[in-house]
Amino acid sequence: MDITVEVRPGANRYATGKGILQDLPAYLVPFKKVAVVTGEISFQIFSDYYQKEFNYPLYRYNGSASREDAQRIADEIGEADVILAIGGGRVLDTGKLVAEVMNIEMIAVPTLISNCAPFTPIVAVYHPDRTFREMGFMPRAPFLTLIDYQFLLVTPQDYFVAGIGDTIAKWYEIIGITKQLSEEEKTAYIRLGIASAKVILDILLSDSIEGIADLKKQQITPAFERVADTIIGLAGETGGFAATYGRSAGAHAIHDGLSYLEATHAQLHGNKVAYGILVQLAHTNELDEIKKLHTFYKNTGLPTKLAELDVLDTSKEGLAPCTQHAASLEETFRMIDPEITPEQVYQAIQIVESL
Repeated sequence: MDITVEVRPGANRYATGKGILQDLPAYLVPFKKVAVVTGEISFQIFSDYYQKEFNYPLYRYNGSASREDAQRIADEIGEADVILAIGGGRVLDTGKLVAEVMNIEMIAVPTLISNCAPFTPIVAVYHPDRTFREMGFMPRAPFLTLIDYQFLLVTPQDYFVAGIGDTIAKWYEIIGITKQLSEEEKTAYIRLGIASAKVILDILLSDSIEGIADLKKQQITPAFERVADTIIGLAGETGGFAATYGRSAGAHAIHDGLSYLEATHAQLHGNKVAYGILVQLAHTNELDEIKKLHTFYKNTGLPTKLAELDVLDTSKEGLAPCTQHAASLEETFRMIDPEITPEQVYQAIQIVESL
């Protein structure tokens, strides 16, 4: 059995609305013992908004989204029938890992609009030192994802922008992979994945600027809602429909490689993925597309240069940990080019830096 090739669209239930978090007790009724996985800042943000009695036991993650930390938390919990994960991407991924260890359900309450972690059964697993380890495929998707638009106005703008960067990669990665397939090889679900990625691209190109402005003004509009649901829900659908053909490719491989440069550890996931899109396009010699994206990136605040990711040493030696990992056998740049080498990754980065 290979779970990675299965069609797994996403959360069992996806509930959205203004103020919907106030109904949280009703959503928890089916469960007898709730264990909350969260972080210090995440839970404070949640508490400031929720302002109701909340008597469930809390378990703090250590920031790593690692299997080791998930095991520690599961051992501390001992027994429960649902994990209520409240926080950003790494908290939610930790919640999924804990639920996997305990073989129970997980409910996702995101405190940020920054990625598809609240929706997808896939986890970005890190080592305890926060370097990337692997993509983890959970046996369960979240039982419930609660999207409260009013609450999510607390999303810092930089996280929102990073979410846009992470999500727009869906189009460039799925097209980069599937253009190598014949029409006969494109199954019904691969075609659905491509179609959903095109919807993502269209929404983000048309609504992102307005969505960012709406966030600044702290107002909920149709554009803000569309961008939020695109980042959280539609992004997960693409990989869910198209499976391995709709998940990670060159852009995410560059993100993973950049995690091996200590200077990037404070950088947001989506910003590194956004830069990775440019590197993937440089490798496939799509320079006109890079130039088109430059305008969008500058208007939204996404990075176009390594210096914006705090990487100042762009020498071959300085970038070696990144380029070697991005081109490694286990990485998804090989979905774009099975023969990719560290030298080619380095040359693609130099092209991006020169534009």
